[in-house]
Amino acid sequence: MTAGPPVRDGALTGLRALAAILVIGTHSGFITGMLSHGYLGHVFGRLEIGVPIFFALSGFLLFRPWVNRAAATRDGQRAPAPSVRRYARRRVRRIMPAYLVTVLVTFAVFAVYTPGPNPGQTWPGLLRYLTLTQIYASNFMARYLHTGMPQMWSLAVEVSFYLLLPLLAYLLLGRRRAWRPAAVLSGIAALALAEPVWLTLANTTRVLPDAAGMWLPAHLSPFAGGMALAVLQVTGAHCRARWALPATGAGFLLISGSWAFGSYLGPTHWWQPVVSAAAYGLIATLTLAPLALGDRGYWHRLLNLRPVVWVGEISYEIFLLHVMVMTLTIGLLLRWPPFTGPVAVLWALTLALTIPPAWLLHRCTAPRSLREADQASLRNAGSSKASARPRCDAASLASGLSSAAEQVPPSGRNTGS
Repeated sequence: MTAGPPVRDGALTGLRALAAILVIGTHSGFITGMLSHGYLGHVFGRLEIGVPIFFALSGFLLFRPWVNRAAATRDGQRAPAPSVRRYARRRVRRIMPAYLVTVLVTFAVFAVYTPGPNPGQTWPGLLRYLTLTQIYASNFMARYLHTGMPQMWSLAVEVSFYLLLPLLAYLLLGRRRAWRPAAVLSGIAALALAEPVWLTLANTTRVLPDAAGMWLPAHLSPFAGGMALAVLQVTGAHCRARWALPATGAGFLLISGSWAFGSYLGPTHWWQPVVSAAAYGLIATLTLAPLALGDRGYWHRLLNLRPVVWVGEISYEIFLLHVMVMTLTIGLLLRWPPFTGPVAVLWALTLALTIPPAWLLHRCTAPRSLREADQASLRNAGSSKASARPRCDAASLASGLSSAAEQVPPSGRNTGS
């Protein structure tokens, strides 16, 4: 008998769709000037919470195979760890083809279309973007920021997490240690503490480069939150959306105040990036927690609707293309002056215009196994089967990452978006 496509939890895919829509919203707010409009502008700025949500998904789905193997025993011995070579091959196969196509197309488009200064549109800039090393340079905003691809900083962060994860799994789980969830959770908590230390150094000293706020240590808390959920899932822990989501909403509205991030394009205190990054990590983790820990209630049913799951399947491609589509829409279709226009119109139009090329890019570059899993996921969309579980290989963040752009100068001296 031939095995069918892997069964995945469509709600996790649907969560990617929601995060992608939030990210388009925050970029629409920036390009229409909405972010400078008081508290409502701050709310649009904070829609970048889609980025930490994707980071949390990545931590959860990619760390879980190591956790499952560490917790499993066979004849009194732990199961072997996942193959690092296989893991690396699948990450490269999923991420790079669509990404390389997008970079080459974007550079070709902006060689003809020049709406304004574009420091990244150079041969050194092309090399940096092709290798995802553009953020590892001093004065990134002036040297390598590309008008059509500012969001790619977060993909560089994702890839650095991919590279680090096997080492983290070995340090946290080991090969011969007894399975002790409490000890693993303590280790993950210690890992998350690197974020405030890094951000404090970045914003109070000259030890780190200007772009250090875009590097992985500045965004560790959502990854760590997702990893912690992978451990809690194995232990049988539960989290209900009726408790987690109100806390998430209240936290989001709270950090949308100017106290957390400072005024738009204004000065910030050194502690504001530290507090806001921790809040983002907590909110992203709580948003994911009910789906990861067994709640099949209204939150799961909403995200498992077939149209939502379908958008989630191409959310990585939406991430790759939406800023270029938005820039062309503003300049060639709407012809709005800079920082003007209704934000809702641009938000909806960008999503609508990005979906067709994103679908085509997905069809042409995504692995066949992923596309087959997509079809199985869509067939199961709307199902409340308790047995539906996401699979790391096909349903990870790499299947649909979406990230906010470095849309404004970083908060503080060295902090990323």
